[in-house]
Amino acid sequence: MPENRITTLLKQDKKLLIAYYMPEFPVAGATLPVLEALEESGADIIELGMPYSDPIGDGPVIQAAAHKAIRNGVSIKTLLELVRKARRGEGCRKITAPILLMGYCNPVISYGSDCFLSDACDAGVDGLLIPDLPPEEAADFLERAKGFGIAVVFLISPVTPPERIEMIDSLSTDFSYCLAVNATTGTAKLADTATESAVDDYLKRVRRHTRKKFVVGFGIKDKARVEHMWSLADGAVVGTALLEHIAGSSTPEECALLAAEFWKTLK
Repeated sequence: MPENRITTLLKQDKKLLIAYYMPEFPVAGATLPVLEALEESGADIIELGMPYSDPIGDGPVIQAAAHKAIRNGVSIKTLLELVRKARRGEGCRKITAPILLMGYCNPVISYGSDCFLSDACDAGVDGLLIPDLPPEEAADFLERAKGFGIAVVFLISPVTPPERIEMIDSLSTDFSYCLAVNATTGTAKLADTATESAVDDYLKRVRRHTRKKFVVGFGIKDKARVEHMWSLADGAVVGTALLEHIAGSSTPEECALLAAEFWKTLK
């Protein structure tokens, strides 16, 4: 089995800029053009949402995007087909960036976890981030994902104690994902000095208790915040701000142009 694209990427000595995009948002047909635009504009990893009707970790922007994606026909099956087309270059230039799926347990269980892992592997998925999968209960799923060459990423929060940070670091396949603040996506406010100082202290604590790389998401909206997070972590994730920028698109082509326009401001 070839080396996972995430594993290969993380061997490079570079700071990562990771895009979160909800498939088929805001219009049907947008996914493949947006993936091409994001890769060409410098996204190192593309995180695709698996839309779910009750996304407990997401704020209003991503919740609304998930509901729109569902209305536009996105299911686990259709999402995996979009990834497969992206890897083959059907409907867009062939996508080579690592693709990480972010979603919740229920759709995976409904699909059948072994079938899901097999189909995700066949489609060209590199990793999974499942916020409501407790690390303490993930051993079996982790082992099965490993058999398919799929990385699993776990979350660290500002209130995670040092011993649990170390445990999560040991379980995450290639890197862990730090929530900048205890909030749902897109609702974090990182502008005030007290919050910034607390986030800085938290990420320094994570660095002391991890061996693998870690990235930071939630509330990162512009180049200045990206660069600041790069000074403390190994990567920054931008999602809500991207979705807000493309939300007014009426065609897939316009959506791709706006995605590229926004992403270039971060680089």
